[in-house]
Amino acid sequence: MNHPSPRPSHPGAAPTPGTVYVCPMHPEIRRDRPGHCPKCGMALEPELPSLEDDNPELRDFSRRFWWTLPLTLVVFVLAMAGHRLGLMDMATQSWVELVLSLPVLLWAGGPFFVRGWQSVVHRSPNMWTLISLGTGAAFVYSVVATVAPGWFPASFVAMGRVAVYFEAAAVIISLTLLGQLLELKARSQTSAAIKSLLGLAPKTARRLRDDGTEEDVPLAHVHVGDRLRVRPGEKVPVDGVVEEGASAVDESMLTGEPLPVSKRPGDRLIGATLNTGGALVMRAEKVGGATVLSQIVQMVAQAQRSRAPMQRMADEVAGWFVMAVVAIAVLSFFAWGLFGPEPRWVFGLINAVSVLIIACPCALGLATPMSIMVATGRGATQGILFRDAAAIENLRKVDTLIVDKTGTLTEGRPAFHRAEPADGFEADEVLRLAASLDQGSEHPLAAAIVQAARERGLVLDTPEGFDSGSGIGVQGSVGGRRLALGNTVLMAQGQVAVDALLPQAEALRAEGASVMFLAVDGRLAGLLAVSDPVKASTPEALATLRAAGLRIVMATGDGLTTARSVAARLGIDEVHGEVQPADKLALVERLQREGRVVAMAGDGINDAPALARADVGIAMGTGTDVAMNSAQLTLVKGDLRGIASARALSQATVANMRQNLAFALVYNGLGVPLAAGLLYPWTGWLLSPMVAALAMSLSSASVVGNALRLRGRHDAAGHTATPAGAPASSEHGHGRH
Repeated sequence: MNHPSPRPSHPGAAPTPGTVYVCPMHPEIRRDRPGHCPKCGMALEPELPSLEDDNPELRDFSRRFWWTLPLTLVVFVLAMAGHRLGLMDMATQSWVELVLSLPVLLWAGGPFFVRGWQSVVHRSPNMWTLISLGTGAAFVYSVVATVAPGWFPASFVAMGRVAVYFEAAAVIISLTLLGQLLELKARSQTSAAIKSLLGLAPKTARRLRDDGTEEDVPLAHVHVGDRLRVRPGEKVPVDGVVEEGASAVDESMLTGEPLPVSKRPGDRLIGATLNTGGALVMRAEKVGGATVLSQIVQMVAQAQRSRAPMQRMADEVAGWFVMAVVAIAVLSFFAWGLFGPEPRWVFGLINAVSVLIIACPCALGLATPMSIMVATGRGATQGILFRDAAAIENLRKVDTLIVDKTGTLTEGRPAFHRAEPADGFEADEVLRLAASLDQGSEHPLAAAIVQAARERGLVLDTPEGFDSGSGIGVQGSVGGRRLALGNTVLMAQGQVAVDALLPQAEALRAEGASVMFLAVDGRLAGLLAVSDPVKASTPEALATLRAAGLRIVMATGDGLTTARSVAARLGIDEVHGEVQPADKLALVERLQREGRVVAMAGDGINDAPALARADVGIAMGTGTDVAMNSAQLTLVKGDLRGIASARALSQATVANMRQNLAFALVYNGLGVPLAAGLLYPWTGWLLSPMVAALAMSLSSASVVGNALRLRGRHDAAGHTATPAGAPASSEHGHGRH
């Protein structure tokens, strides 16, 4: 894998070439350098996180917070107990508070005022508008009261000075900084899944030179076509194919399957998987951003930055909410100033500042993006890749699932089923002769037969006079005997009677197997059946999906007999066989017209139109790139149990988003009237601006914390495999039935 390694952004940081910076709350804001979002004021972040945990904004805010916290504490103690300490007269104390709070407001709170001003310039009121207005009003009022106390009426004087609120402004800045620190640290956890994926890739690869020597090169220097050596215990550097050697490769970091997969020449390798056994020589086929791991990282990052439909409502509410809060603050100021008890205008200022501070819409803006970021990261660790937030939100609504057969319900690759000998022959001898002949064929069915013979330890002879040009089978000589292997047409041409084994052949075809007859020296020796086995996880997956209330429909290009056979074994009632890509698309559209919310699961190019048209397209990660590019959800393992897990995650995520939105709205709905002093006539109680600032910071932290709960969700579908029943297969025999 060949990713750039962008460092987290900060307005003062130098941009990393090729890095795209986006806003965590408004992913449509994209820049080629660090900065602030013109809509919400948040610092832009690299689209792809770095393995480095160093966050310049977090470091900068930490420095501002800790350097000015002692000043804030001194100002707070003086304001609360200075008159009791008797260290100085109250007029002098106002000047001391002014000097101590000045660095807090101008340096520590500087970024907040810059963001507040930008929100006015861009006509996009946000939380920084309210914070800068609230703290700025309290601070400017206090400065004027200190510098020119004679401008104020006698009712403003308390304990020998005009009342000042430097401590409120300073404490609000410090608490807001603290809230930002908590939020930045929590947000960094949402990218843990991507960082763990980035960490899978090795840093170097061992390249074989043309002269036979070897060299270690950085992964970025590996090119397509390079021959690479992968020693035992090393990670596969890039995607490619085995040229030499045999080994077992642990692919669990990408697929979740615990058992290593055997690899021989011709088998494909995925970058970042672990070679556990022998040494391999591979040829690089995909490098850099084209590798499976890179594409997974890109998909997760894209999904994390996408906007959920529910977010549009939250953004619209937040925009109007800020304007309403400013209006309520102004109304509160004048209501208290004109009609409140003495000192009326002081009460008006305090309550207006409290309203502005407590009503920051940060919690509202973070409610859905945080849930989406955590959920996509959680899904990635389970081999579930959502393309965008809309897919997460829509999957829970699905009530109908259309599944392809080959590669989705079944393994998608032929496997030897069994051999039926004719009189005078043994089953192993039939398999050995057929495999010896098929060594010269590149047909998938031939490969299955040869592999089965080798796994049984049968000794294969070299075929002579091999001929596969007929399209109905293959012919040749093995050990001095003339062999013919193919369908009934080939047997008829050679005048070989197959009647003795026709009942067995029909029974096997009814099970979905591809059947080939073997003739030796013009005499029927037996038949061989090759099938496409049902995935071990498929029965359990379908049972889980039915229990969740989904209607299951099979649509496959295979013959109807095969399709019905597989469907009957899996308990699928609705079957469509021999369908073309256009037919699958039409099926999706018909079900949608009936009011169904349709998901389509497939793995091939022929599934792409239906995947794109479905409400949620689900691609098998073991399938084609075209299918994955057309789908909104990819199951890396190609395991249908992932759909149940993804649906459960979708339901939990939407519930989490609703909880966050409800909390943010209820918090503001209760907090604003309290800050405005609504309860004062009955209780005599007012909300301090400092308490309002603490509540505002905690509200944002609680929303992020609630979203992080999604990381601890268990996989709803589980991963215990259920043994499949009798194997299924494709009727595609390519003329060899």
